Amino acid sequence: MPVISAPQEFNVDDLYVDLSGVLGGTLFLKCEGLNLAGSVKLKAAAAMIGAVEELGLVGPDTTIVESSSGNLGVALSMIAANRGHRFVCVTDIRCNPAAVRLMRAFGARVDVVDTEAGDRGYLGARLDHVRAMCAADDNCLWLNQYANPDNWRAHYRTTGPEILRRFPEVDVLFVGAGTTGTLMGCARYFHDQGHPATVVAVDAAGSVTFGDTPGRRLIPGLGAGVRPEILEPSYVDEVVHVAEPDAIRVCRDLAARGFLFGGSTGTVLAGAAGWLAANGARTAVAVSPDLGERYLDSIYDDDWLAANYGPEVLAAPNGRAGHR
Repeated sequence: MPVISAPQEFNVDDLYVDLSGVLGGTLFLKCEGLNLAGSVKLKAAAAMIGAVEELGLVGPDTTIVESSSGNLGVALSMIAANRGHRFVCVTDIRCNPAAVRLMRAFGARVDVVDTEAGDRGYLGARLDHVRAMCAADDNCLWLNQYANPDNWRAHYRTTGPEILRRFPEVDVLFVGAGTTGTLMGCARYFHDQGHPATVVAVDAAGSVTFGDTPGRRLIPGLGAGVRPEILEPSYVDEVVHVAEPDAIRVCRDLAARGFLFGGSTGTVLAGAAGWLAANGARTAVAVSPDLGERYLDSIYDDDWLAANYGPEVLAAPNGRAGHR
């Protein structure tokens, strides 16, 4: 067992779940939620904070600020607490209550935006809030995960190489698109290695990242109301959009088999299942951003689902009914 002195030093990077026979085809799910921040966002958080520290941009009066739908905010809160930095997370009303409580437990201030900025959605409103904070206080330092190259570089150095070390023969890689940090890091690494795998971006229906029409999205994590600046579409071979009810059904089907994953993972797997059914692959790998504990009040709650999507969402494709 490792011995650590900082919470960000621990991360399980080599655990995969074999989902062959569950979703169809040979599919391995890389689990990125096994660290003390509980999600893949630990990698980007550590890289971005490390970079501004190395540049001497964080002083005793500095307040680090970031917009997050939840997981990055938790990771930044944890690292900021460990490093002795002040941190403010700007999120919105879709953020899981558990994530808000975690951030506050680490000592972060959490500002919750409750109004959308037109077609730019809640993300646009969060970004406006962050910009207003920085304009009012020169001591605010915005990491800006949507434009910060250290976001994707974290995965270029870690997630991409980790996948190819374990599955050098991978034919297709499925990565969810949120800020596109994980997607861009993996896709760029595969490209630079000359690897022939097909890189499929899985996005939420209603997200504008790849040009879809803006629409209602209730599950935090994947999708965006404003296209991330770090996205370079030329590195992506195909894009799949997944409706939230389909992601929910996959999550609950896996929970019935003993695997509790988050909404982003359900989206990625729903997209992967559809793509594999149409195209097939010898070896496919999908990236799971987080586990499901933070979604117990939403996608794993029958009342929440029925109120937001209607009772029909509770019927899983295999006929299992929803459970409380």
